[in-house]
Amino acid sequence: MAVRRKTWIGLAALLAVVAVGAFVLVWFQPQKLLYDSAVAEALPSTAGTAGAAGGGSIAGAREPVELARGTFVSHEHATSGSVRVLRLPDGQVVVRLEGLDTSNGPDLYVYLSATPADGDQATVDEEFVDLGRLKGNVGDQNYAVPTGVDPGDWASVVIWCERFRASFGAADLVPAAAV
Repeated sequence: MAVRRKTWIGLAALLAVVAVGAFVLVWFQPQKLLYDSAVAEALPSTAGTAGAAGGGSIAGAREPVELARGTFVSHEHATSGSVRVLRLPDGQVVVRLEGLDTSNGPDLYVYLSATPADGDQATVDEEFVDLGRLKGNVGDQNYAVPTGVDPGDWASVVIWCERFRASFGAADLVPAAAV
């Protein structure tokens, strides 16, 4: 009878270890620290067309206009790279991350935040615009700014981990006229 009891205790302990291990893998996703997710999106541009009576001619592509820029500083994880806010010829505004290099992690987002890069990190998610999930922790990527949102009203761009309410890094937005 003592052997049977030890067997049940051993099985219960094994199940507990497996359950804790599964929880850690699902919630914390430490495996993401072992690999990078690279993105290489092109600089956005739009080709304009000019019509003429009796036929159309294609004009060259027009370049985006830079509204603001910034450089990432590290917070909870080493983060480097730069940010550009661009108005495309069609009027759409995008936030472009260039040369981004940060840790991979669970539940990462790109925010426009009212909190400056050197501000209180606990306030980053109090007043912000969610631009979407981070596409990759390394490389160049573009995020559309929702219609009606003026990027000039925001202090920084933040790589935010929603799961742990932590800023991986942030870049203050400096208006292009001030650069």
